[in-house]
Amino acid sequence: MKEQINKALAVLKEGGVILYPTDTVWGLGCDATNAEAVAKVNAIKGRASDKSLIVLLDTDNKIQSYVNEVPDVAYDLIEYAEHPLTIIFSKAKNLAHNVINNDGSVGIRIPKHDFCQQLIQRFRKPIVSTSANISGEVTPQFFDQISDKIKSEVDLIVDLDQEDRTVKKPSTIIKLGPSGQFEFIRK
Repeated sequence: MKEQINKALAVLKEGGVILYPTDTVWGLGCDATNAEAVAKVNAIKGRASDKSLIVLLDTDNKIQSYVNEVPDVAYDLIEYAEHPLTIIFSKAKNLAHNVINNDGSVGIRIPKHDFCQQLIQRFRKPIVSTSANISGEVTPQFFDQISDKIKSEVDLIVDLDQEDRTVKKPSTIIKLGPSGQFEFIRK
């Protein structure tokens, strides 16, 4: 795994795009603070540039670096979530403008996946995580279902978990208000 992390780090530092396994589905990722890298992800997916993206952090104590206000309940939600959970926070900061939604919000997830955790920890910045499919098409369940177009356009395909046939699904998404109220966006 160390070799794959080093390769992914080199690509991320150069503003490239990786195809990598996560705790949910396979993802396209890049430096979430680099607008040009984010634009590459959107181009590969054929995705509108005004749609926000989810970012991954290695630990919840870094959320305040990318969001103005973190309601206390956010930490409880992350700690006790039984399934992968993305929380949409208002007033994002220190991220590429094309990661942030038009309303100023951003979705953040703390993955429970060794490769993701170690990569983000070593990179010391958040990375984008968006499903590895062409926009509007079905999200692939397994690596071998990812389109050749996607595979041919990324700068690195991480060579881990490619044979894994565990059925995974996208994260649950909740929108969290400044006073702690929340609503489910995707269950």
